[in-house]
Amino acid sequence: RRMVGRQAELRIHFAPGRVRVAEEDVTFPNRRALITGATGLLGRAVYKEFRDHDWHVVGCGFSRARPRFEQLNLLDTTAVQQTVQDFQPHVIVHCAAERRPDVVENQPDAASQLNVIASGNLAKEAAGVGAFMIYISTDYVFDGTSPPYTEEDTPNPLNTYGRTKLDGEKAVLQNCEGAAVLRVPVLYGEVEKLGESAVTVLFDCVQHSHKPANMDHVQQRFPTHVKDVACVCQQLSEKRMMDPSLKGIFHWSGSEQIGRA
Repeated sequence: RRMVGRQAELRIHFAPGRVRVAEEDVTFPNRRALITGATGLLGRAVYKEFRDHDWHVVGCGFSRARPRFEQLNLLDTTAVQQTVQDFQPHVIVHCAAERRPDVVENQPDAASQLNVIASGNLAKEAAGVGAFMIYISTDYVFDGTSPPYTEEDTPNPLNTYGRTKLDGEKAVLQNCEGAAVLRVPVLYGEVEKLGESAVTVLFDCVQHSHKPANMDHVQQRFPTHVKDVACVCQQLSEKRMMDPSLKGIFHWSGSEQIGRA
């Protein structure tokens, strides 16, 4: 596990005809960020953005965890507590969520466990170490009939996903008074598979036109690139380091509007 400050790491040195493994001291940047859902579309971009701006970053994943990411079950409260206590992050960006429509609608209790219960627990741990938590939420907390919405508009989610994310917002803000909620719309970017984004999943539907797809023409969305959202998370964190009063609900989206027809 990667901790704070200095620690010894094994480094491999290559020279003509031989390979040498040596233990060397490594100094990490003193600003620490913990990213949940770091294996996902947005999480990968957030992880990279913080690293590119000289933060010591630990990314967490679960089913797709890789060697560079910590495997962390967010439903395991003991594991979450140990990770936060060990790393002592200044910032936690909570990208992990259950957003797959079929899972959310067919298993609402499981979706609520991750989107609400686990989020509230992570917020409690963030408050315990004085970390600034950014909870990634969604424009699905609104009904989508009269966008763009402001932070003062009253949420009116139409589906289970939107309701769980709204409940997650409340759980985070109740358990971590200084947290921020960042509501973002449908995201796109460099995907590892077409199903990662509601934008690229449309290509899958078109490519395999024999596949049935349910869509609506009521909701108006503002597709946003994940790198832009990652940049907002990093800049919010930078500003929070200088201004502890920065907290509450924020909206960010692209400027071009589309329908779901």
